Amino acid sequence: MNIVKASRLYEQWLTLYTPLNKSDLDHKHREMASAPFPFFRSTFYRWAQTWPNVCKELAAAPGVMSVGDLHVENFGTWRDSEGRLIWGINDFDEAALLPYTLDLVRLATSAYLAIESNHLSLSCADASEAILNGYTEAIQSKGGAFVLAESHQWLRETAASRLRNPVPYWQKLDALPKLKRKDVPESAAVAIEHLLPQADLAYTVRHRLAGLGSLGHPRYLALADWKGGKIAREAKALVPSAAVWAHKRSGPVEIFYQAIVDRAVRCRDPYVQLQGHWVVRRLAPDCSRVELEALAAERPEGRLLHAMGWETANVHLGTKTAARAVQEDLKGRDKRWLHTAAEAMVQSTREDWATWKERSGS
Repeated sequence: MNIVKASRLYEQWLTLYTPLNKSDLDHKHREMASAPFPFFRSTFYRWAQTWPNVCKELAAAPGVMSVGDLHVENFGTWRDSEGRLIWGINDFDEAALLPYTLDLVRLATSAYLAIESNHLSLSCADASEAILNGYTEAIQSKGGAFVLAESHQWLRETAASRLRNPVPYWQKLDALPKLKRKDVPESAAVAIEHLLPQADLAYTVRHRLAGLGSLGHPRYLALADWKGGKIAREAKALVPSAAVWAHKRSGPVEIFYQAIVDRAVRCRDPYVQLQGHWVVRRLAPDCSRVELEALAAERPEGRLLHAMGWETANVHLGTKTAARAVQEDLKGRDKRWLHTAAEAMVQSTREDWATWKERSGS
């Protein structure tokens, strides 16, 4: 099955769980054709389908609650219940029970693609080494959250320098196209209102394009004025992980988003909640993902990739019974296993991208 057919079948499967926005989906398809990295970010479903064949031996590794769609732009900042700035993985839409190796290979593959596009300057081998060292050290030491306060000064400085200026940030959200309230599903409205600071707060609903993997899923942004400033909440339709589709699993489908957020070694964002089949979050200038442009400007690349490996372990350590099995599995692997696997998946991704680009006429 090639990437074109896989995409068609996956999108048909998605409609079993949620309606899709055709305009957003068309935008996603164009982005997929633009370059290998956006193609990679858009197609976890294809990764879940091909990875077990390309990396057969790694697919037998111990299973953990995994991120699934992990990549170097799946990290950002938020405020915890104490108001502290936290850094870590900020998207668990594709969370599933998977071999621990999958998240690491996907993270390393994304770094390699970023290096190819000149967004990172270190070598591929150094990138995978930094990720694996961070992961291994965290697994051995039982992890630790990235609280950007007394500790992690270098990361705090990097994150703080990338926090968005509030004025253009809110101007950009305010300029988004408005939606009529009748076009917002009642369940989405209830989910949003549950997370607002007071009942009966007036708000407008906007349409926002964001991310790549979930483009096409229903997404509603609520914008309000509250006590002298603007606030925003966003509801996004949550569907089962693409791993369910790729592995043709039958029976009841479990969504792991809440479990992985609750159990990981981290300071969770109190404004990320599941309400029915919607994941609702606060949007604000200090809730920001780390973009490739920021990595290229700051250049603490090896250290940052080490932290990404560590944070990946923080998530995997939420599967309490798996830590020992993961440690034992890591001990039996040679030092270059991650580099070898990432190179193979880069090649597989490139081939799929070339097919998609040719078939799409771009």
